[in-house]
Amino acid sequence: MLTISTPAEQRVLLQNISWQLYESLLAELGNKRSTRIAYHQGQLEIMVPLPEHENRNRLIDRLIVTLIEELNLEYNPFESMTIKKRKKAAGKEPDSCYYIQNEALVRGRTELDFAQDPPPDLALEIDITSSSLNQFDLYADLGVPEIWRYDGRTIKFYQLQNGEYAECNFSRAFPMLPTAKVDEFIDRTQTTGATAAVREFREWVKNQ
Repeated sequence: MLTISTPAEQRVLLQNISWQLYESLLAELGNKRSTRIAYHQGQLEIMVPLPEHENRNRLIDRLIVTLIEELNLEYNPFESMTIKKRKKAAGKEPDSCYYIQNEALVRGRTELDFAQDPPPDLALEIDITSSSLNQFDLYADLGVPEIWRYDGRTIKFYQLQNGEYAECNFSRAFPMLPTAKVDEFIDRTQTTGATAAVREFREWVKNQ
């Protein structure tokens, strides 16, 4: 067992965990919890997000929602729901996730079966301390088309291409959005405040 602690998040990694034990743990803990649980091919990681982690998650979520509103898109947010595929021995709880391109396929639904339903179109991952799991392999097995990963300093966009993630300068879900604009938004929330930063960002979107 490996434990890593920082001011932003705490992680515990367990080895040789069966799929049955993973599902039992999910059932025992339930949905109303702050922990995030990830499972991949026998490895199980439990992460406890602390204030810095959750603050960045909520700020970037606000940017995404502003984009969706200004672009007049439909979406279905699921925050940190469990995405799992038994055949791939893979399960993950993103910090936030969104159906955008495939929103119509899950409209009005609160329970999904990922053996049949598509994964979210976009997953947001706040990864201030590096996970012990290979997050890209895990997300690839789940088939998530796009990941935004924030490492505490900058954000990077990744798109799933031929089973592997490639870093991209622009978002798949929002093709006009460069990574630099997200970093600028986060910086502005720290200097002008979140409300002012959202207002400025909304004006930028309108001018695109």
